[in-house]
Amino acid sequence: MSAQKRERFDLVILGSGSTAFAAAIRATELGKTAAMTESRVLGGTCVNRGCLPSKNLIEAARVYWESRNPRFPGLRPAAMGLNFQELVAQKDQIVVDYRAKKYEAIVDAAQQIKVFKGHAAFIDDHTAAVDGTVLEGGSFLIATGSRPRVPNIQGLAQVPYLTSDLLSSGEPMELTQMPESLLIVGAGYIALELGQMFHRMGTRVTILERGERLLKGYEPEIGDTLQTILSDEGLSIHLRAMPMTVREERGQVVLTARIAERQYELRGQRLLVVTGRQPNSDRLGLEKIGVALDSQGAVRVDEELRTAVPHIFAAGDVIGSETGSQMATPVGAHDGALAADNALANKHRKVDHRIIPRVIFTDPPAAVVGLSDEQAIRAGFHCSCNSVPMTAVPRAQAIRDTRGVVKMVLDIDTKRVLGVSMLGVNASEVIQEAAMAMRFGATVHDLIDQIHIFPTMAEALKIVALSFFKDVEKLSCCAE
Repeated sequence: MSAQKRERFDLVILGSGSTAFAAAIRATELGKTAAMTESRVLGGTCVNRGCLPSKNLIEAARVYWESRNPRFPGLRPAAMGLNFQELVAQKDQIVVDYRAKKYEAIVDAAQQIKVFKGHAAFIDDHTAAVDGTVLEGGSFLIATGSRPRVPNIQGLAQVPYLTSDLLSSGEPMELTQMPESLLIVGAGYIALELGQMFHRMGTRVTILERGERLLKGYEPEIGDTLQTILSDEGLSIHLRAMPMTVREERGQVVLTARIAERQYELRGQRLLVVTGRQPNSDRLGLEKIGVALDSQGAVRVDEELRTAVPHIFAAGDVIGSETGSQMATPVGAHDGALAADNALANKHRKVDHRIIPRVIFTDPPAAVVGLSDEQAIRAGFHCSCNSVPMTAVPRAQAIRDTRGVVKMVLDIDTKRVLGVSMLGVNASEVIQEAAMAMRFGATVHDLIDQIHIFPTMAEALKIVALSFFKDVEKLSCCAE
């Protein structure tokens, strides 16, 4: 057997997504060398099959839908055409261009960063093997991300089904033909985003959710209102729905499910399974080097993102909810740099996952930051909360889109803002103001005293803050 090639780096990173790149870039800033490994496509999930391609096609679907469903009297519906193959092609080109500019170009320009293709696994706590090469590292960072979680449904393994990887570019699982009908198992953010997108392009969409309402963990006002909005558009949403078996029959997928204690057979041309994501922590050889996992397969870390092995760190989706983290690209990117600082410069930086804004890119989008009412109570706060419909926001009235609601949670004792949830136009942008306010300990009075541009959707924050003290339906424009 020929001797394996060996290369040594200051930091060896398993993965090449946003977390890995943030760490590698920080390593070069510290004057160190870094290696990254990648078993699929450079850049990881976000750029190749997640955030970037999905938001591209979601926006295309919005343009197509609004052309046919104008909300202004005096505008007539337009007979806009749709070529799904061309949409997929332009999506793929954007992915290729962005990956080349934001990922490949960085590696090409940095002599201190090197990428190794193939699956990586630990040999021991100071070496990892990838495609015939042994990588030696002073420190390691596990940043292998996550993948779609596949539920245990009888017959699923024998039926062609889609996952969120359907947005991949140039891979076998990429969807290039728009289905006439789509059954979706799961009703989390991916299911709702893709479900509305396909529905707006002409696919008959049926969504099955196991729980009593949409979006468990969010404010009930958000889930209930979004369900009404999507149902009014024409999506079929079933709650208390438990998939039992699935089979193929005459070119269709037949899903047997128990819905509200009754059994039904649902049929669709394609089946999309989006029931969450699981950390890519298996097949890494972690069990033989002493890196611990939690019950969900997430790598266990402390507040410095250090594993049970002191010179091995982990960050991004692979740590799941450890230290209060969330599976989101900006969280991983932030933490990747922090982990590199701790691994290479011994800075002892600690993560702070208390305030992470997040968005569901439906139309309108749902955005949240901080604690829900229920979470605040469980955390021991003496809290108060108010919600205001978007009809109270002048901008929403002006643009004739009053769908949605905004809710705020306060600590009664300090008047500090503990959480904000918003479903409405531009909620994905407005939530950033709420997050910044909370980062600096803003009170409800700070949001009231802040002068907001009129008319903007950001005024929703001021209006819901005022609702704790006044009837906002009886205020004139800009009045306090």
